[in-house]
Amino acid sequence: MAAGGFCKLPDGNVVVALNLPGATDPAVARAPSGDGSVRVLVLAANRARALTRLRNLGMRAIYLRGNAAPPTLDEITAVLHHPDGLIWRTSPVCPASTTPELWHPIRALLRRPTVRV
Repeated sequence: MAAGGFCKLPDGNVVVALNLPGATDPAVARAPSGDGSVRVLVLAANRARALTRLRNLGMRAIYLRGNAAPPTLDEITAVLHHPDGLIWRTSPVCPASTTPELWHPIRALLRRPTVRV
C-alpha cells in the first residue's frame, strides 16, 4: 500500500501525493536508482479521479487511505504548473537522493526501455 495524502485547493480541485515503491521488473518501468521509491503527484477534480488517472496508466493496486503524507506547498506549485498535472520524482525519504531532484512527467517513468538487437 502506498503512503500518501491529498490537499483540496480553493478552486475545488484536489492534489494527491503518493509514495510508491519502485518497479521490481526493470522491463516494466524505468525506475530511478537507489531503492526506487518515487513520489507521484496528481491534479484532478477529486481523489477518485486522481487515483483513476494512475490506474489508467497501469498502476492498478493504488489506494489512498488516510492523509499521512499530504503534498507540500512546493509540490502543489509544481503540479499546478505542469501541463499534464501528473508528475514524479524520487521520494524524499529515499536514501539515494542526496540532492533535490527536479520533477519529471509521468511518461518518463512509464517509458519502455529500448530493445537492442
